[in-house]
Amino acid sequence: MTALCLALWGIVLLGSSLSGRLDLLLRGVFHPLVGFSGVVLLVLAGAQLKGAWGQGRRPGAPRGWWLGAAVALLVLAIPPNPSFSDLATNRPAELGQEEALNFVLPPAQRSLTDWVRLLRSQPDPGLYEGDQVRISGFVWPQKGDQPQLARLLVRCCLADATPVGLPVRWPPGQVPKADRWLAVRGTMAVEEHYGQKRNVVVAERIAAIPRPRRPLEP
Repeated sequence: MTALCLALWGIVLLGSSLSGRLDLLLRGVFHPLVGFSGVVLLVLAGAQLKGAWGQGRRPGAPRGWWLGAAVALLVLAIPPNPSFSDLATNRPAELGQEEALNFVLPPAQRSLTDWVRLLRSQPDPGLYEGDQVRISGFVWPQKGDQPQLARLLVRCCLADATPVGLPVRWPPGQVPKADRWLAVRGTMAVEEHYGQKRNVVVAERIAAIPRPRRPLEP
């Protein structure tokens, strides 16, 4: 049983690393480490099986090993499908101390994350009014406001994810559902929000897109 449990978890780690499952949970730089851990577990399972071979009848395995094997089978059977909007709602949106930007892309080439970092480093809404915007992200509902378009930034994995979003002025009657991935083209405008000026993307073209293969950004 010990060998089976180790082998199952080795398959989980190695298979998740090779299949792209980890792209939803962990930054790509850590994927080789997870894959290597899976290989180690498979080697340990083989050694355990070889050592137990020919020893005859042995006492039953503790319940913990059975439970571990059952959990591994569930992980293999059920693909991960995290709700990024729920996660974003329950995570602080503080980026911490940002370094000063030393290079700024033209407006139409900035990603959503580029825009958020630029607006935080140079928070004068009037500087960007009328700029072209081409961004993509998932729909993040806001309490008492229209949904934003957002991304998740991670240092390691979803456990330390930080949401970043841009306010969007959606066309009348078009309020997108949470978690949908959209590509938005429009222009940057300025509006009053609770007595403060802020930038808002006036959406002109909206297209549904599939979730990116690697949706988490560093």
